[in-house]
Amino acid sequence: MSKCCEKKKPISVGGQALLEGIMMKGPQKTVMATRMADGQIDLEDLPEKHIKDKIKCMGWPIIRGSVNMVESFIIGYKALMKSAEKLGLEEEEDVKDSWLGRVFGDKLMSFLGVIASVLGVGLAVVLFMLLPTYLFNLVNSLVTPDVAVTLKGLEGGSLDLYKGLFEGVVKIIIFVCYVAATALMSDIKRTYMYHGAEHKSIFCFEAGLPLTVENVQKQSRFHPRCGTSFLLLMLVVSILVSSSLLLIFPALKQITWLWVTVKILILPLLCGLGYELIRLCGKHNNLFTRIIAAPGLWMQRITTKEPEDDMVEVAIASLKEVLPPELIVPAPEDLVSDIPTYEEYLEEQQAEEAGEEPQEQTEEIASEKTDVAEETNEE
Repeated sequence: MSKCCEKKKPISVGGQALLEGIMMKGPQKTVMATRMADGQIDLEDLPEKHIKDKIKCMGWPIIRGSVNMVESFIIGYKALMKSAEKLGLEEEEDVKDSWLGRVFGDKLMSFLGVIASVLGVGLAVVLFMLLPTYLFNLVNSLVTPDVAVTLKGLEGGSLDLYKGLFEGVVKIIIFVCYVAATALMSDIKRTYMYHGAEHKSIFCFEAGLPLTVENVQKQSRFHPRCGTSFLLLMLVVSILVSSSLLLIFPALKQITWLWVTVKILILPLLCGLGYELIRLCGKHNNLFTRIIAAPGLWMQRITTKEPEDDMVEVAIASLKEVLPPELIVPAPEDLVSDIPTYEEYLEEQQAEEAGEEPQEQTEEIASEKTDVAEETNEE
């Protein structure tokens, strides 16, 4: 079999799109690559500490989901701010000359970032915790005679049985509408293009192919381990968990503030379950995992766009920095045109798992690629 098609030992690789760049996380380090104004690609290592290295139980299944989400948010936010700094987007003269600039000095952007994070968390609580519950109480009161909406909640409403389902669907609608609205912004659209480049480059590596622009562009931009899929999967899981809690503790339907508090408290559980399902989808490709991954893959039609070649170059640069050198497949130019797509590679893996013998045509192509590679190396 050709070197480019050898099956590599699976390692953990993931990333995040930035402003004109990509952050890539490998098994040993995290690197951000940014396309600078002069066209050069700037690479910077990002120091990262994992709490599971000190507290082993933080790496256990379910628990590791919320831990990894918090750590990813922290490192991702830092990388995003650094990319803005490299592009010169953070230091406007009018802001520096304002009283805020004089008070906080060089720490102004950090201060504004904290304020933005607090406001973002508050907005998330309102949109995904309070609003769905209030809308359910409103609709429930409309279909239930002699029942009014109150802050305490409803008792004996006609739709009580569907409270978890109703709120979950509302949260999914809010999430999809929000993401779709951001995709209309030109700067965010370019970020989504970098998101697509990140996915394509990881797919190219996982397929055991040389990391070239041509090979990466042939891959799919929809990846089952994407953070977008994780968030959407969390919302789907919340429907099942919330509905189960309401069946076990029906009194929660009647007290709005208590129910909202419970929903906040079960967030770590939802993160853990969603994380384990995403890992499962990344490791296995069967009917069950495809069903689980389907909503997230559909959502990526919004959050990822087909990248330009220069964006793919940034993705490749960041990925090569975090991969062990022995896992980077060399890229003879003569092999590019005959390299299979990720879908073709996936079909080969499914055939191997099913115990099927490889076709003679596949063997002949692999043999031809090997011969070409040997001739290239001799030259």
